[in-house]
Amino acid sequence: MFTENISLAEKFPALAQHGSTAVLTCYARDALSEINTDRIWPAILICPGGGYSFTSDREAEPVALEFLARGFQCFVLRYTCAPAHFPLQLQEAAAAMAFIRKNAAHYHADAGRTAVMGFSAGGHLAATLSLFWDAPEVCDTLSVAPAETRPDALCLGYSVITGGPYAHRGSFDCLLGTNPPAELLHRLSLENSVRPDMPPVFLWHTADDDTVPVENSLFFALALRKEKVPFEIHIYPHGCHGLSLATLQTQSLGQHQTVPEVSVWPTLFTDWFNRMLLGGAAPKD
Repeated sequence: MFTENISLAEKFPALAQHGSTAVLTCYARDALSEINTDRIWPAILICPGGGYSFTSDREAEPVALEFLARGFQCFVLRYTCAPAHFPLQLQEAAAAMAFIRKNAAHYHADAGRTAVMGFSAGGHLAATLSLFWDAPEVCDTLSVAPAETRPDALCLGYSVITGGPYAHRGSFDCLLGTNPPAELLHRLSLENSVRPDMPPVFLWHTADDDTVPVENSLFFALALRKEKVPFEIHIYPHGCHGLSLATLQTQSLGQHQTVPEVSVWPTLFTDWFNRMLLGGAAPKD
């Protein structure tokens, strides 16, 4: 395995002009002569949560290592948080996706099998990229083509979605400020922006999440169904917000965040991903 830290502002000058501090950290397996030096692996861009005020360590490296072991090349995006506002975070996520695709050979990654995964507010960012990959504030600003920035799949864990009555208001305040234009708030209440040409979606949430209510995932699933976007959703009966892997590896100090029935979600996602994008097969040689 090798790791790298990439400053996205150094790769995309437009980000530097807007004060981006985003860092993309790669966790990738090397090409091994005893296996197959030409082998490529699907990739995941991981967006940790943190209410757009910070990026959680618990939803970063531990998640990357989990999915590295499951056959993915993994990239963790530490995006710029408040007081920076939208659309900088979207631009950083798009830049990260474009960078992975442009450098797929270096990372032994499959440019055509690259997912984005997000947790809580990071899920909102991952979903925003999956909806607005071809928006002018992305392609025109970064000088990239839409095909470079569109994810091939989307995975959301207890994601912030709605800006309405069930909103996690702190996330929207950090992302948009306290009095955003109504049109922008409507657009970024993402159940209103679902489109039929977005990537397929895997969602999971807990029914008693008292920080980001489960209605966020339910509203998004209903919008996906209306637009006939393929999706799979898992609602677990119990578990606090911010479970990450729901194992000892990601449990916060003094918190009960080990939930065995929830910790199966990485297996469920991997199986779903293989069915959707690999036809049920193992990663391509």
